[in-house]
Amino acid sequence: MKDTAIDSAVRSAQDIRETARRLASVREAALAGELPPDAPLDAPRPVIGESWVRAMGSGVDPERDRVQRLLSMAELEHRRHHSQLASVLPLLNDGLLAAADAAQQIMVVTDAEGRVLWREGSAPVRRMADRLGFDKGADWTEGVVGTNAIGTALVARRPVLVHSAEHFVRTHHQWTCAAAPLHDPRDGRLLGTVDISGPAHSFHPTTLSLVSAVARLAEGELRTRHHTSLERLRSTAAPVLARIGGRALAVDPNGWLAGVTGTTSPDRVALPKAPQAGPLWLPRYGMCTLEPLPGGWLIRIGREEPDAGPGRVLLDVSGRDGATVSVTGPAGVWSHEPSPRHAELLFVLAAHHPEGRSAAELAQDLFGDRGRTVTVRAELSRLRRHLAGVLAHRPYRFADGVEVELRLPPRPVDLLPQSSAPAVAAARRGVS
Repeated sequence: MKDTAIDSAVRSAQDIRETARRLASVREAALAGELPPDAPLDAPRPVIGESWVRAMGSGVDPERDRVQRLLSMAELEHRRHHSQLASVLPLLNDGLLAAADAAQQIMVVTDAEGRVLWREGSAPVRRMADRLGFDKGADWTEGVVGTNAIGTALVARRPVLVHSAEHFVRTHHQWTCAAAPLHDPRDGRLLGTVDISGPAHSFHPTTLSLVSAVARLAEGELRTRHHTSLERLRSTAAPVLARIGGRALAVDPNGWLAGVTGTTSPDRVALPKAPQAGPLWLPRYGMCTLEPLPGGWLIRIGREEPDAGPGRVLLDVSGRDGATVSVTGPAGVWSHEPSPRHAELLFVLAAHHPEGRSAAELAQDLFGDRGRTVTVRAELSRLRRHLAGVLAHRPYRFADGVEVELRLPPRPVDLLPQSSAPAVAAARRGVS
C-alpha cells in the first residue's frame, strides 16, 4: 500500500470492511514473521509497519490492553491550563464535534506526551472507549497502547489514519482513528494531537482530511493570537521605549520581540523559564535588567539596576465600568485593565490581605468554596502574565517593596457592581 501525504489504508466507504479483513491477515503474518518481501500489497503501509516494529520493541502485548494509569484530576487540570491547545478548543469543537457526533465518533485532544486532555462526542462511543481505558488522562502513546493514530501521529509528525487491524493490539481492531499533530506556529514545537475515533464500521475515509484541515485552522488561529498579543504589547511598549536612552527591547513572556530601540532586532530573546524583575544575564546581550510590562517584559541592555522592579501600584475600582491597574517603575507608568475576575482577586489582596492568601482562602473569598483552588490558581497564573514582578505567590500577595494604593468608589454599594464574590459583597456592606 503506497503512502500518500495523508496516510490512510481506506480509499472508499465500500472498502472499509474488505480492508479490515485483509489487514487482519497482514497483521498476523507480520507478527509471525511471514510477510513475503516481494508482495507489497500484502505488506502493511510503511507508517504502520514501522509503528508495529516500535510497539514490539516496547514490549506491548499484541493481544490485550495494558492497564492504564490515568492522570490525577489535579494533574489533568494543570496540563489543560498550561496547554496552548486550550485556547483553540472551541475551534476544534466547531470544526469536528458535529461530524463526530453524526458519525458516532468521539473527538479527542492530547498533549505532546500523548495524554488525553479532552474527550467529547457520542455518549455510547465514550462508554466503549472507557472499556479500552481511552479516557481523559490516559496515555495513548505507542509505547503504552501500540499502533494508534494519536501515538503514531506524534512519532511521524503528520496526519495518520489507523484502521481496524492496523492497530497493534487486537482489542482495538473494532476501532478506526484519525489524528493530526498540532504544532506551535511560532517555532514548530509539537503541542499535541487532535483525533476522531470510533467503531471501524462507521468510519468514513474522508475523516482524516477533515481532521487535518481543522488542525491547520487551529494552527492558523494560534498564529493570529500570537500576532494580536504582540500588537497589544507593542502599543504599550512603544511610549516606554521612546523615553529610554540606550538599548532596550520589549518581549512577550516567551521572549518574542514586540519592540526595540538602540540595537538590532532578533525574532526572539532566550529568557529563563520563570524570569523575575531585576538584574539578568542573557547570552546575546550580557548583563541586562528586566522590568515588567503588561503582557511581557522590558529588557534594558547593559544596565544592572537592583531596584528595577515596580515601586508603586494603583488599583482603581472607583468606576462602574471596570478596574484599572497603574504600575509605576523605572520605565515610567503603564496601565492594564484586568478582567472582572482578576479585579476581584486584586481587590481582595489589596483591601484586606497584604500578608497574602492561599489558593483555598482566595477560593472562599471569590466563590464561597475553598475547594475551587484549581480555578483560582489558573486565574492567578493568567494575571501574573500581565503583572509579572507585581504579584508574588506562596502565598499570593503583592510583591515585597511594592507600595499599593486602592482607589474605592465614594459609595461602598458601588464597589465592583457586577461581582458576586462573597468578599466583595461583604465589602459593599462595610464588613471587613
